[in-house]
Amino acid sequence: MKRLFVIVVFSLMIFGAAGVKAQCAMCTTAVESNNKSGAHTTKGLNNGIMFLLAAPYLIAGLGGFIWYRNYRRKNVNLDIPTEKLNLN
Repeated sequence: MKRLFVIVVFSLMIFGAAGVKAQCAMCTTAVESNNKSGAHTTKGLNNGIMFLLAAPYLIAGLGGFIWYRNYRRKNVNLDIPTEKLNLN
């Protein structure tokens, strides 16, 4: 039942996505006209978008790495008995 729920939710997320325009009309026209005239404004805009996209992932990855490094078990002595277990 839980697996079916996950499949339905995932399917709705994939197929229910709608296309959006993230820029206002003036920004779009300015970028398009600069691109047609040969200016490199679009490259800078794309780099800024990629930086804003990557920043949260880098912060989360750095936090995860610090957590892993500080809280992993070091030099743990495992006292496992060597006698056989009777499972009857």
